[in-house]
Amino acid sequence: MNQKTRQIIFERFEKQNPNPTTELVYTSHFELLIAVILSAQATDVSVNKATQHLFPVANTPEKILALGQEKFSAYIKSIGLYHSKARNILKTCEMLLAKHDGQVPNTREELEALPGVGRKTANVVLNTAFGHATMAVDTHIFRVANRTGLARGKTPLTVEQALIKNVPEAYQLKAHHWLILHGRYTCVARKPKCPTCLIRDLCESPDTMKEALR
Repeated sequence: MNQKTRQIIFERFEKQNPNPTTELVYTSHFELLIAVILSAQATDVSVNKATQHLFPVANTPEKILALGQEKFSAYIKSIGLYHSKARNILKTCEMLLAKHDGQVPNTREELEALPGVGRKTANVVLNTAFGHATMAVDTHIFRVANRTGLARGKTPLTVEQALIKNVPEAYQLKAHHWLILHGRYTCVARKPKCPTCLIRDLCESPDTMKEALR
């Protein structure tokens, strides 16, 4: 895919949705961090259902630690892997208080040092909370990037690096959100909605190209 085509793709995304953002519900950097940790291998909908009850009660490191693991786990038990996520979040809260005065750090190195925070989670926080032009490659972005030809790669890291190289600079800050939403609602894993796709004519998926020739 050439740069002119990539430019057109993101022009269309921007025209359709000028201000994309995460579908996780949060009101602070700390709430965002907790929500993103919880969202690993879980849907944003399931996370929002849990945090709508959790955050009014505990939305700071101190308050979550005061709950203790048993009570905290009860709030998030509807989310997959909640036992390990609860342990990691409690450890993260301890580290935030001990090393960062209870604040969410704004560097990749410091974020990835927190229990339960990997590269993807750090990228989401850096982008959404602090305005860094990062690419958090989840299953949706990995699929969309490879299927469309925007950025092909065999691992999330190679796709991330290709996207950083290929996405026009003017769109890098918001590209992460556009691609997730496209993968979540249009370019879905099974039976992608090609007939209503905004970028169907620009997509390099073999299946899409076959359809176009019919």
